[in-house]
Amino acid sequence: MYLTQTIGQLLKEKSEKIPSQEAVVYSKEGIRHTYESFYNLTGQVAKSLMAMGVQKGDHIAAWSTNRFEWLLLQFGSARMGAVLVTVNTNYQQSELEYLLKQSDTTTLFMMDRFRDSSYVEIVRSIIGETKSDGKVESDILPNLKQLVFMEEGSADGFLEWEHFLTLGENISDEELSIRESKLDVHDVINMQYTSGTTGFPKGVMLTHYNIVNNAFQVANAMNLSEEDRLCIPVPFFHCFGCVLGTMAAVSVGATMVPIVQFDPELVLWTVEKEQCTGLHGVPTMFISELNHESFDDYDLSTLRTGIMAGSPCPIEVMKKVINLMGMDEITIAYGQTESSPVITQTRTDDPLERRVETVGKKHPIAEVKIVDPVTNDEVEAGVQGELCTRGYLVMKGYYNMPEATSKAIDSEGWLHTGDLATMDEEGYVKITGRLKDMIIRGGENVYPREIEEFLYTNPSILDVQVIGVPDEKYGEKVAACVQVREGDSLTTEEIRSFCEGKIAHHKIPEYIFIVDEYPMTASGKIQKYKLRELAVKWSEENKVV
Repeated sequence: MYLTQTIGQLLKEKSEKIPSQEAVVYSKEGIRHTYESFYNLTGQVAKSLMAMGVQKGDHIAAWSTNRFEWLLLQFGSARMGAVLVTVNTNYQQSELEYLLKQSDTTTLFMMDRFRDSSYVEIVRSIIGETKSDGKVESDILPNLKQLVFMEEGSADGFLEWEHFLTLGENISDEELSIRESKLDVHDVINMQYTSGTTGFPKGVMLTHYNIVNNAFQVANAMNLSEEDRLCIPVPFFHCFGCVLGTMAAVSVGATMVPIVQFDPELVLWTVEKEQCTGLHGVPTMFISELNHESFDDYDLSTLRTGIMAGSPCPIEVMKKVINLMGMDEITIAYGQTESSPVITQTRTDDPLERRVETVGKKHPIAEVKIVDPVTNDEVEAGVQGELCTRGYLVMKGYYNMPEATSKAIDSEGWLHTGDLATMDEEGYVKITGRLKDMIIRGGENVYPREIEEFLYTNPSILDVQVIGVPDEKYGEKVAACVQVREGDSLTTEEIRSFCEGKIAHHKIPEYIFIVDEYPMTASGKIQKYKLRELAVKWSEENKVV
């Protein structure tokens, strides 16, 4: 079943059907709103955007953690037809300048700072001093006209959030209704920049139709309903947060329980205090929660479902989430921003082995096939190839990048994911690696995921990433970057010995690095291309035992 509602129509439906149901709860911040009051607030934001002169199709950007204001912007902008451009919280000057310029953003909503970065100083370093009330005139960013400060208080030269909210008082409900009536489900409403795990970011254009339907399919697969309370610690700027999280919850009338900025103990505390039934996270988040020193102090007995996604999900971690966190119905979702984002997902009633060894089956209203990367012919069940998808979930394209769009989406409408996968006769998919990550060692194809899953079975290994390092003789050699569990000790020779006689010789890592952390995107994805660069440097410095 396809939904043909805009985001605003979907939210309105819930506000009328379940007005007193809690829509959003920020437990630590003491913010609580029902669907009725949340809908009214999003209308206030929508009218304020209109009062500022934002037109249907204009691009506005949000640069912030999971603040309540971000959530209001997501739904408020969708109600009046602006395109919300999501900004990675880790961006620095050159990255922000690129995004604002490439996206033709007219209005930037931002918080004061994130970690060690002053957002205000970064913006001023790009455009210079701002005028009063956040008006901008910049030769570098000619389309940028307005800056809005998303926090309480003020910053010189920025429009204050509270002042912004009052602007909408001059716009009537009727004017907003007229604007909403002119929206189409196939309008682009969200633009997310690919997170940079593979290089230069591209603006992925997603429509109401993409997002609403994908969110509803995700919610159905995880058996989410009005009775559920979903803890959302993953960033809103990523599809995981704003589609699998906020939109999935709204699609079925569940309660959103966001975490402003990920902290493992805050997640555990929030789940207990708000009696959350669902929890999302990338594997590194679940690893942090499971290994937190206070893990046993919290009652997580209300947990039932959720999603682990964003990067390959280690089997051993998945088993602990089920056994130690009580998430018997947790699902694994697979996809990418270009597919809105979920393509396949396990179901809550799938056998355990399916939920730890596969990424499930395609959603009912999507098409999926596995093709030979060279010939593009569809392969038989069980044969590895590139996963492709087609249907409602495929993006409208990359913004102002027609050549990149045509490379990603072929003439028949198939999105080529660049992921290697197999699909069995029952339709269950296993992701076996990235086309770009595949290591070719002396003519042998080596798939990092296979080696990683084997090394995860070593009880002293907390996490591992396998990559290829250039080699004159073999073309590439296998390298493993290993994180050792706190309190355990493990040498490179012990890791090598662990592999001997258990996996093929050409798969045994020739380079082994013990590391404390990995280069990460703000959404929790490990940047293998940066890790590869570090491994090359380490190998050249003879830091291998």
